[in-house]
Amino acid sequence: MTTFQGIPSGAFGFYAELQDNNNREWWLDHKDSYQSLVRDPLASLLEELEPRFGPGKIFRPNRDVRFSLDKSPYKTAQGAFASGQEGVGYYLQISAEGLLVGGGYHSHSPAQLARYRNSVDASGTGESLRHIVEAVTAAGFAVEGEKLKTVPRGYASDHPRAELLKHKSLAASVDLGQPEWLESPAAVPEIARLWEELRPLVDWVTRHAAP
Repeated sequence: MTTFQGIPSGAFGFYAELQDNNNREWWLDHKDSYQSLVRDPLASLLEELEPRFGPGKIFRPNRDVRFSLDKSPYKTAQGAFASGQEGVGYYLQISAEGLLVGGGYHSHSPAQLARYRNSVDASGTGESLRHIVEAVTAAGFAVEGEKLKTVPRGYASDHPRAELLKHKSLAASVDLGQPEWLESPAAVPEIARLWEELRPLVDWVTRHAAP
């Protein structure tokens, strides 16, 4: 077990340089920097947060370019996820711009969508979600997710929770830039505080949308 000491400011510089040098040769020359500035600190951070938010996972740095016109081989941000259930949990990301913190659910099988929409349609659970989303927005998070352009078939276009029914996935996030505390152990309680603000949303989708 390693003790988290913060995310070094060099992590932001690493991704700023990667944006201008997104090729295998540059990556191999700077792989040690990626490990020490990005991956190792994130692993230590997730380990500290695991008792409250679930096991952490660091996403692969490589892009899947098979079906993309952009053949840049590496992601220009490093994402990580903490979760006790598949597809639902808490997210953070490091990039040249700084830190992004979020939470919610991103996978949407047909069964999940049916459960989610039924729960949004029901007055009790639907109003509960509406209040949660309002509180999360008031706390400074941006509510996001894949959405339909119109209310899904079978629901009234003037449904009182029409905007929530349009969602196929539902999450919220906030861009924090490069706060001073990110370079110190204080990042653990700060990120935990933000994730706790998102816990009502994560708990709702865990009960009403997760598999």
